Amino acid sequence: MNINIASLTKRLALAAIVGLLAGSASAFFLLLLDWSTAKSAAHHWLLWLLPVGGALVSWVYARYGKDAAKGNNLLLERIYDSDGGPVPLRMAPLVLLGTAITHLFGGSAGREGTAVQMGGSLADAVSRRFKLTSADRQLLILCGISGGFGSVFGTPLAGTVFALEVAFFGSIRIRRALIPCLAAALVGHYTVLAWGVHHASYNWGQLPAFSLTLLLKITIASILFGLTAWLFSALTHKMKAILTRLIPNVPLKSFVGGAILIALVYLLGTRSYLGLGLPLMDAAFEQPSAPYDFLGKLLFTSVTLGAAFQGGEVTPLFVIGATLGSTLGDLLAVSVPLLAGLGMIAVFGAAANTPLASVVLGLELFGIHGYGPLCILIGCAVAYCCSGRSGIYSSQQLRPAWSAIIRKRRNK
Repeated sequence: MNINIASLTKRLALAAIVGLLAGSASAFFLLLLDWSTAKSAAHHWLLWLLPVGGALVSWVYARYGKDAAKGNNLLLERIYDSDGGPVPLRMAPLVLLGTAITHLFGGSAGREGTAVQMGGSLADAVSRRFKLTSADRQLLILCGISGGFGSVFGTPLAGTVFALEVAFFGSIRIRRALIPCLAAALVGHYTVLAWGVHHASYNWGQLPAFSLTLLLKITIASILFGLTAWLFSALTHKMKAILTRLIPNVPLKSFVGGAILIALVYLLGTRSYLGLGLPLMDAAFEQPSAPYDFLGKLLFTSVTLGAAFQGGEVTPLFVIGATLGSTLGDLLAVSVPLLAGLGMIAVFGAAANTPLASVVLGLELFGIHGYGPLCILIGCAVAYCCSGRSGIYSSQQLRPAWSAIIRKRRNK
């Protein structure tokens, strides 16, 4: 196999630049997110500004955002079709401030979408600055996605696989994209650390004794993880469709969505499902979650995203999966931290149609001790096979080989 050293060096240098930019953007974003979350928790009255904040952000997007309003789907579209126009650089500051406002006022959303969009838009700006070819431009957007995902979660290997898998490689050969994406993710990750920003860690502790009964229980739980991923995707898409049909004006739609969230808070008598929901996930590893916690977080997030608030889906999916797994651990008499960890990664992988990335994520987070990797493989594979056709990224396309496999699976 012939390797063009000059071409590889160029791609690695550009990937490193993208990783540096994505990592710096993620570091700033994580600090801003911590500030927004702390203010929201300390000043409960800020929740009453959620409708106004959502309407304001949606108005800014409608007035100045243009294609940036498509979010992650725009990045996928540009990977599939490089002639579709640039990824606007304005996407980075818009999604940064929009997500901060969502969390400041209590909206239920994540952080992956923001980091990925910032990385992708910065990467496309670099490609235009260096006047790259269409193929190199597509490659650099993939590097932006991997750099953003890997740096915001502290999981560079999962970020690499996520970028390649979520796009199903598009028109780019994996062997050409793998090393640059890995370089961007690693540089992004270490850039965040260099800025003094650190990530939360999770541990499922001592694994229970291995048995076929345990594997059967994990399989049962994984089926429920897949069905929950389907429910989240389907409900979020349906919520977007219903609100858009009833309220075509986007700022007004966000205002109404914010009002619905306020009503839900007072109807249910809890603020636990607002924001990222990380306290729920932390508690899920310590003790069994309430049986309704995963549904509460799922509903709040579907309303938030359906009403066009800015933010990602992945962190809420982590919380939904961890709380469901924690509940199932108690019901099935299985280690609560083990099923919380499996639910965390399996629901994400099933909803995003990225089972390989979720496996790698699990290995990075929980290690390769004992039969843990086997549990991760079973959990992610079974959940993915039970998640139906609805994914969180509407512009995601499947490669022909994958399409045939999935159609066959779904038609059974």
